[in-house]
Amino acid sequence: MTVNGVRAALGDKADPDRDEICLDGTPLRKAERRTYLMLNKPRGFVTTLSDEKGRRTVAELVSGCGARVWPVGRLDMDSEGLLLMTDDGDLTHKLLHPSHEVEKEYHVWVRGDVENALPILRGPIELDGIPLHPAGVHLLRTNERGSILSVVIHEGRNRQVRRMCSLAGLEVSRLRRVREGKVLLGALPVGRWRALTSGELQTLMGR
Repeated sequence: MTVNGVRAALGDKADPDRDEICLDGTPLRKAERRTYLMLNKPRGFVTTLSDEKGRRTVAELVSGCGARVWPVGRLDMDSEGLLLMTDDGDLTHKLLHPSHEVEKEYHVWVRGDVENALPILRGPIELDGIPLHPAGVHLLRTNERGSILSVVIHEGRNRQVRRMCSLAGLEVSRLRRVREGKVLLGALPVGRWRALTSGELQTLMGR
């Protein structure tokens, strides 16, 4: 083994990001650095990298991150909150595959008969003829303008939470994702992004 053209001895140190390390004359491949972001998606942005209709995309919001990242899953244009973005295909597959059942929590502002709707939302529901896993639904608070629900689901079907609420007779005025797995949106300002911490990344990877 050589480091920067010099034969390495036992105990020598090398930096794989800065030094050229060769084994039997063949350079060792440097580990690819991946990017893992959390974005607080605002309403009015589509969850895609480009849009043929000219609408604003989440790619615009993370253009300064230094990597070409893509969204993990979707939030529809009228929804907001936690959106994970990365250039790691393996993690994307892990988080999106139904077998992993990654929990996603939403805060949902609704109008309608919540008392009657709660048993429906918690009970067996089908969308497009497919049974859903039972959702965890709790009433957070109610006032004269409506109610706010916490809805926890495992799937990620198209507009799932909105369609569940519609089936229960509720009108959704606002929807915000606040958690994915054990990763929390927290106080990240709307429209801003930050890198995931090593602890957050480890929880997503199941370590």
